Amino acid sequence: MRPMTQRIWLATLLVVVGVPLVYPIWLGVASAFVADDGSFTLFHVLNVFRDPVLREGLRNAFLIACCTTVVAVTIALPLAMLSARATFPGKPLLSTLILAPLVLPPFVGAIGMKQLLGREGAVNALLLDLHVISSPIDFLHTGGFFLIVLLEAVALFPILYLNLVAAIANLDPSMEEAATNLGAGRVKRFFRVTLPLIRPGLFAGGTIVFVWSFTELGTPLMLEFTKTTPVQIFNGIKEMEASRQPYALTAVMLGATILSYTVGRLILGGKGHAMLAKASAGAGLKPLTGNSGIIAAGLFAMVALIAMLPHVGVIGTALAANGQWYGSILPERWTLDHFIQAISHPLAAGAVGNSIIFAGVATIVDVVVGLFVARLLVRGTVRGRGVLDALVMLPLAVPGLVFAFGLVAASLRWPFGPGGPLESVGNILGATPNPIPFLILAYAVRRLPYVVRSAAAGLEQTSVALEEAAFNVGASRWRVTRKIVLPLLAANLAAGAILAFCFAMLEVSDSLILAQREADYPITKAIFTLAERLGDGPGVASALGVWAMAFLGVALATAAALVGKKAGAIFRG
Repeated sequence: MRPMTQRIWLATLLVVVGVPLVYPIWLGVASAFVADDGSFTLFHVLNVFRDPVLREGLRNAFLIACCTTVVAVTIALPLAMLSARATFPGKPLLSTLILAPLVLPPFVGAIGMKQLLGREGAVNALLLDLHVISSPIDFLHTGGFFLIVLLEAVALFPILYLNLVAAIANLDPSMEEAATNLGAGRVKRFFRVTLPLIRPGLFAGGTIVFVWSFTELGTPLMLEFTKTTPVQIFNGIKEMEASRQPYALTAVMLGATILSYTVGRLILGGKGHAMLAKASAGAGLKPLTGNSGIIAAGLFAMVALIAMLPHVGVIGTALAANGQWYGSILPERWTLDHFIQAISHPLAAGAVGNSIIFAGVATIVDVVVGLFVARLLVRGTVRGRGVLDALVMLPLAVPGLVFAFGLVAASLRWPFGPGGPLESVGNILGATPNPIPFLILAYAVRRLPYVVRSAAAGLEQTSVALEEAAFNVGASRWRVTRKIVLPLLAANLAAGAILAFCFAMLEVSDSLILAQREADYPITKAIFTLAERLGDGPGVASALGVWAMAFLGVALATAAALVGKKAGAIFRG
């Protein structure tokens, strides 16, 4: 590709990728600094810190993120050390089971935990039967904060675990051996050698967990914990046209996210220490037998059991007949009606259809744009490709809540606002809302990195000589793409598309914020709405969650099978 052609493609892709991402974020944040007369002001932002209610919400969000990250590290680090260094009975199965939280959004797990931990829930029933307590414990209201931390830590620790396993597996064994030869004990060797070497992996996983839990909206909403900034932003959306407070909260949250990331990078995110060899060059995995093997397997089994409690609660709620799981350890009567209603109930069925359409269109957009972006990043030579790469990966760092709020702000401005040429095309807060374009845009922007990374991984492992040979015999660029590039990248593109589609289907913040009318609800908004209804609402919501779990589990397995050992490249920045 000629340099001028590359520059044109780069400029085009920067606009196509950058504007839909940066413009809404800018609107959502910049409006916090505008006074009523249009001048610049810090009043609204400073008022967040003056208002005791808003200040408490910010403090709670920060504490939830800190506690969730600490608990996730506490769970993930020992498991990662064992998995990367040793074999033990049942390791393949147990290593798979602890990844179960990846197929269940935390807020859906909250439905199951409410059933398990309610005053008339299974845990209280078990404790009463064992005579451990004499009256039910109100786990949900007295420990709402801690339940949120537990749910989010259990849901997110696999992200840390996967990063740490990769980091530990790549350690140079000679460094630890040298420390041992110098007399360093196991604890000193861990803190002085191992931990500094795995810092990049710890930072990569820890950052995702911190930002996700700091901006998580669904779980606090589901547990009715309103004193946190994400819920305060959600509740303030209806006031956006009359108040600057939601904008100020969003600006403060984004600023706190950037500040936390910067501090974390300074502490943990350095380049680490250079290593002369990888772990594969040293001794293999150490087999643990006898008591050691039992302890290792028991640790994994215990974590897997805890990690699957939300799944158990959701499945049990879906299978329990209405009113038949109160004050008992197990449901007194079972039914499949909720699963049938989950695909026939007007709200549920409509939401499933909506999600398939929204996520499907967004995935098609991602595949088309992602292929062009990946080709320019891998095959191109023009300067400025790094900016495009950074823009593509930015959605992984920007909280979904912030981006969704920015889209609401964009819907109130030209060209979508009142009197604008696109007023009838997209509308979120109007009398007759049409959030579909914004939902598709949100899904496409936030899941584009998966497709780009997958396609780029395939291109990096495919020789450019095949394309050059086709050009030399007179084939057009379109023909080369159709006959050579697409067949060679089919598995990678399919894997990226599957992941983009599945995670778009289960997108939480965008769906909860952008869809204001039942006819437009995606599946996650329907789950949230049904869970709040009396009668069979929680059962149908749980059944929807089970269908989503099964769907995502099959999709992830399919994606992994398509790209094999290259699957990890999809998530590399």
